[in-house]
Amino acid sequence: MIPVTAGAATGIGSLPGTDIVDAVATVLGELPDLPYLPELPDRGPGADIIGRSAGLLVELPVELYAGRWRVTVRPGRDLRRTRDLWARDLDALTEAGDGFTGTVKVQAAGPWTLAASLDKPVGGAMLRDPGAVRDLTASLAEGLRGHVADVSARLPGATVLLQLDEPSLPGVLAGHVPTESGLGVLAPVEPSVATGALRSIVDAAGAPVVVHCCAPRVPVRLFREAGAAAVAIDLDLVGDMDALGEILDGGLGLLAGAVPPVGATAPPATDVAARIRRLWRDLGLPAARLPDQVVVTPACGLAGASPAYARAAQAACREAGRRLADEPE
Repeated sequence: MIPVTAGAATGIGSLPGTDIVDAVATVLGELPDLPYLPELPDRGPGADIIGRSAGLLVELPVELYAGRWRVTVRPGRDLRRTRDLWARDLDALTEAGDGFTGTVKVQAAGPWTLAASLDKPVGGAMLRDPGAVRDLTASLAEGLRGHVADVSARLPGATVLLQLDEPSLPGVLAGHVPTESGLGVLAPVEPSVATGALRSIVDAAGAPVVVHCCAPRVPVRLFREAGAAAVAIDLDLVGDMDALGEILDGGLGLLAGAVPPVGATAPPATDVAARIRRLWRDLGLPAARLPDQVVVTPACGLAGASPAYARAAQAACREAGRRLADEPE
């Protein structure tokens, strides 16, 4: 379970636009029960999920080369830009969140998505080299521990929740990650190895961890075994209902991606709440547990949406969450 009030709602991470001060204010206004530090990839390199997360690595500097992030020998301009964006984001959160006493969520790519997308200085993706993956995981664990501690110090009355984004993990497990040439694929990673890397992050974080995956074949049992407090998934991509029911019956939290990330108009909150209740009922879980165990979210990040839709989608999540809490079946 995660430390949130019944009927909470939140976002997955990204929003459209480039104004972090406005984005933080919007999130705190629309999602007061579980606000998050928004990501604004429209700002360019260093604001994307890989560059942004790589900016948290300790003693593993990165740079952009031919449109991809790679490990380099010493920090340079690209890393300075990434860290400057981080500083602006955290300053905006500190100012807007002054006095906040609830739970706040921060996000970063997990070790397997980074390993599949971050290159070694030579030789392709770090995922190709088990030793490089171990070094990356250790560096990320240390960086995220420091990041959580920094956010906690900036918002001393708040509880921090860490979200690890792992959209690449199903492909990593299945051996579907392409080589740099695109003509082959990298070898699959054993589930036990994947679990161990995630667990090392969870153990080091100093905060409850939710693992997010908006890809098909989400390995929800693996997330439970890694020690996650919750999973975040797109409800349209739920495949193994038995596995999902098993982990939820065991008490894990669910960030239920029930609102499309793009569209002309957001769905009515009544429809969103009804969809989540229907899933819960189909899983055979007690209705009384739903408001405390489920957080309503968009299905994925909102960076591709219009600003108006992004605001409406978050409002729909908020109202749906309140309906789940105030209108029990």
